[in-house]
Amino acid sequence: MKKYLVLLLVAFSCQQKEVAPPAPVEPVPSERQLAWQDLEFYAFVHFNMNTFSNMEWGMGDEDPDTFNPTALDCRQWAKVAKDAGMKGIIITAKHHDGFCLWPTETTEHSVKNSSWKDGKGDVIKELSAACKEYGLKFGVYLSPWDRNNTNYGTPEYIDIFRTQLRELLTNYGEVFEVWFDGANGGTGYYGGANEERRVDKKNYYDWENTYSIIRELQPNAVIFSDGGPDIRWVGNEEGHAYKTTWSNLKRDEVYGGMPEYASEYAAGQEDGTHWVPAEVDVSIRPGWYYHPYEDHKVKSLPKLLDIYYESLGRNGSLLLNFPVDRRGLIHERDAEQVQKLANKIKEDFAHNLAREEGEIAASETRGNGYEAAMALDGDEATYWATSDGTVSGSLTVTFGEAITFNRFLAQEYIALGQRVKAFTVEVETAAGWEEIASETTIGYKRILRFPDVTATALRFTVTDAKACPTISEIGVFNAPKVVLAPNISRSVSGMVSLEVPDQGVDIYYTTDGSAPSKESQEYTAPFEVKTPKTVQAIVIDQNSGKTSEVSRVDFDMVKASWKVLNGGDKADHVMDENVHTNYTSKSDEVVIDLGGAIELKGFTYMPMQNRYMSGVIQQYEFAVSTNGRNWKTVSKGEFGNIAASPIEQKITFEAENARFIRLKAIKTLDGKDASFAEIGVISK
Repeated sequence: MKKYLVLLLVAFSCQQKEVAPPAPVEPVPSERQLAWQDLEFYAFVHFNMNTFSNMEWGMGDEDPDTFNPTALDCRQWAKVAKDAGMKGIIITAKHHDGFCLWPTETTEHSVKNSSWKDGKGDVIKELSAACKEYGLKFGVYLSPWDRNNTNYGTPEYIDIFRTQLRELLTNYGEVFEVWFDGANGGTGYYGGANEERRVDKKNYYDWENTYSIIRELQPNAVIFSDGGPDIRWVGNEEGHAYKTTWSNLKRDEVYGGMPEYASEYAAGQEDGTHWVPAEVDVSIRPGWYYHPYEDHKVKSLPKLLDIYYESLGRNGSLLLNFPVDRRGLIHERDAEQVQKLANKIKEDFAHNLAREEGEIAASETRGNGYEAAMALDGDEATYWATSDGTVSGSLTVTFGEAITFNRFLAQEYIALGQRVKAFTVEVETAAGWEEIASETTIGYKRILRFPDVTATALRFTVTDAKACPTISEIGVFNAPKVVLAPNISRSVSGMVSLEVPDQGVDIYYTTDGSAPSKESQEYTAPFEVKTPKTVQAIVIDQNSGKTSEVSRVDFDMVKASWKVLNGGDKADHVMDENVHTNYTSKSDEVVIDLGGAIELKGFTYMPMQNRYMSGVIQQYEFAVSTNGRNWKTVSKGEFGNIAASPIEQKITFEAENARFIRLKAIKTLDGKDASFAEIGVISK
């Protein structure tokens, strides 16, 4: 008996023998990158001189006294971020106009020469303290480009820039991220405080030696720019990563401001040489800086959810921007919307049905410590893995009874590198097994959304990988439905339509500025709006009784009587009320007869909205006329940041009587003939 007992103990010991972990698949993340990845969701704050000049990109010639918040409260910013589940805040310490939010020794263009707090204020200090109080990470954005500094473009400026960097990294505690913008000079627009010098964006900043300052002073901080070295730009400002997003990047081929970066490098590369994961930066409003006319354009909950799922859910992190207002506060509307997002995320992921209702099994495992259960234990440090050389395998979750769900989550153990190249998700219903998704990369986190499905089992299969897959977590969730607000559109003739994709709902609207409710006018057919009016509408779901958010559009004069005087083929696309059509002008301008004299207070320009953007106007001249012969230029300047953020541009000026308008391109982004998706006027 003793002999048999010994044999059993030996056999049991062999079964429990520790199995070696998989070998890393290079490249792999550093400790600082792993710590950053766990943050997932944090805040950007754009607050600087542009807040008070009502611009996106300032010129650098602003009076420092223009900066004068009336109720600055960085603790309010921190509370909004903390309540929303964000883990940190990054502040625009200096934007392209060169104005510094701290009393730097490098320039007079800073808070020390504003009347705010009698020149003794320091926004960076106040925010750093607020972040510490609320348990948030603190980061800084420092623009390499400086339109105020007369030394910009010379070697002397690099010393100034590095001194600013040292000040920020020395005097304000721990910094988790240093953010460098890719927009750095060489625009060729001569209208700022000094004539800008074109720079060699690849070599001018001597980035290697600039980065060494950060490594010396803040060794735990990650560095962001187009190509890292630690974190990369996702390539758009719309709030989405890509269905195929690699954390690997051919980093040595990339530099800040690289023209082809967005199209060729932003999604990463399977054979990338360095670990440089993607950060998704997007504003909660159309613009990055505060503009009063955008108070009603804060992104809706459904749009914010799309951003969340298409950033964090596609192997990226989410950096959501708040354009702090002229009081120095995150606007109430912005705070309300981000809290709605936080609440909905909690609701969507409240119950992992795979863990609560299912049993998990694997098609194959490498042994003890890497079983299927490791993917359902809620610990990202443990993972299911297959044997070496096995690059495919399945995890099957069987439920006790048929359940309904519409979300699937998977995470790789990225400390050993990103491995999965392709995967599928199948469900077992009464009709048998059915594939509901076939995707590519996973990385840190991948979340799929799909229509409700009722099934007794789910099978997740890695169909291809660089090496044995390492899956740290999977999840199955049933996210409650959000009632979508109606889309409001107007035809050229002035007929307004309200549309929703859902069935079984009622739409109610107002045109007098009041909030819509169930007691408002019910929408049954298009209605006429030919003069300036605000249309607001809601949807009420007949089954649940839930109400959507409010949709709002401020309509100006109807365009039915407009006529393009100098246009060729498709010239009417500039005023067809459809942002997805375009007109390209060989003369780089559009002249329009408004059909009658009106008092104008501004104009709008919508750039081309398709993926092959060409001829987008960067610098413009807008003129008016009462007779079509004698013209008066009423506005001239640039559409700041239009390359990365091709949203509607709204320009206001002193009121002018006009029947004719002319929008001329002085310069386009790519040097090609000017294109126009839509032109509008502001008369109210």
